[in-house]
Amino acid sequence: MSAPGLPWSGIVRLGWVQAMLGAVVVLTTSTLNRVMVVELALPALLPGLLVALHYAVQLSRPRMGFGADLSARRTPWIVGGMAMLAVSGVGAAAAVAWMDTRPLAGMALATLSFTGVGLGVSAAGTSLLTLLAKRVDAPRRAAAAATVWVMMIMGFAVTAGVAGRFLDPYTPQRLVAVSAAVSAIAIVVSLLALWRLEGRAQEPADGAAPGEPMTVTRFKQALAEVWAEPNARRFTVFVFVAMLAYSAQDLILEPFAGVMFGFTPGETTQLSGVQHGGTLTGMLLASLAGRRLLGVSFGSLRAWTVCGCVASCAALAGLAFAGFVAAPSWPLRGNVFLLGVANGAFSIAAIGSMIALAGHGRASREGTRMGLWGAAQAIAFAGGGVIGTALADAARLVLGAPGPAYALVFALEALLFIVSARLAAAISLPTISPVTGADALPVMAGVSTAEERS
Repeated sequence: MSAPGLPWSGIVRLGWVQAMLGAVVVLTTSTLNRVMVVELALPALLPGLLVALHYAVQLSRPRMGFGADLSARRTPWIVGGMAMLAVSGVGAAAAVAWMDTRPLAGMALATLSFTGVGLGVSAAGTSLLTLLAKRVDAPRRAAAAATVWVMMIMGFAVTAGVAGRFLDPYTPQRLVAVSAAVSAIAIVVSLLALWRLEGRAQEPADGAAPGEPMTVTRFKQALAEVWAEPNARRFTVFVFVAMLAYSAQDLILEPFAGVMFGFTPGETTQLSGVQHGGTLTGMLLASLAGRRLLGVSFGSLRAWTVCGCVASCAALAGLAFAGFVAAPSWPLRGNVFLLGVANGAFSIAAIGSMIALAGHGRASREGTRMGLWGAAQAIAFAGGGVIGTALADAARLVLGAPGPAYALVFALEALLFIVSARLAAAISLPTISPVTGADALPVMAGVSTAEERS
């Protein structure tokens, strides 16, 4: 007997878990990157490699998703992943602080910690999405995705803004203390949100007995079945290219602000908050996709995805222009906010599509599909972080100036977003009945409306 669908209160509770996951990750991948490059004067390639490592570890996502498909419960996977993420986040901050006096020991601890961050994100994130796909009724899935991701971006924005204030004036001890406080809050909030949420264990999928080993043969078979589905395969390619375009700027934006605009560590952390605030705005706007209010149509999920990619291209072109000729007079905060809006618009539409597609195809493969798309994102982020930072370092050596070097990377990202827009236009989504009345969350309901077929 299948479990009852999660009510909106349960979906919001999962959103709190996702917000806490984002709170730990934003400090690890953004603030620590800035400290290594600016305060410690280390090559930008070092944080690029560390962040790439934490994404490379996430290639385990399909295997974890398959385990969630077979498992009777997903909550232990989420709790275990959050615990590993929190401990590893504090370890990463301690490692960066240690690099100031003992660089080799600090780098060794950082390698271990970033590996743990990747494993924690894989276990918690994949299992949370699988729980959404399995326990949220089909008409609510896309709106649920919007709710959860908006809460995650709120976690990004609030953490970046508040932590930025506590980080100034910067000291290594202050960095570790802020990271420890954020991780402790994340664990407590996640445990409270998950308390008795999932309910009693249900029968595992595929006729597997509870506790049955997740054999390599069965996993490979499940992965091959999902890859054979045309929609799942097309969406995997889109996720890879779009996330490659997005991730290349993630590790160079804060150093760019520090070097070209003279921002302090706290100011660059707050700049990250500005970007995530823009992303939240874009998500809220994109949640109107498919709605018709007062005779005005707000477009489909696919249209929002395509237009968001094009707008991201335009915002990155603005950053490239700033790097070539306009810094430090360019309105950086406004440009970064617009980049966040564009990223939020395309991402929430893509996530809504992901949740809608997860339950279509061979039965009991939601976790495997989520894991496959998560792995595609991880590969793109790993490559994007290394490519972006390596290109910035190499271009700086060749061009002899940091501005044009950063601008070149931003320009290449803009081109990738155009490719992403073309790929998004070719994806065919299943038809889902629109959410109305009591089933609709006031701002988010429009995400779950029908898509026209290609």
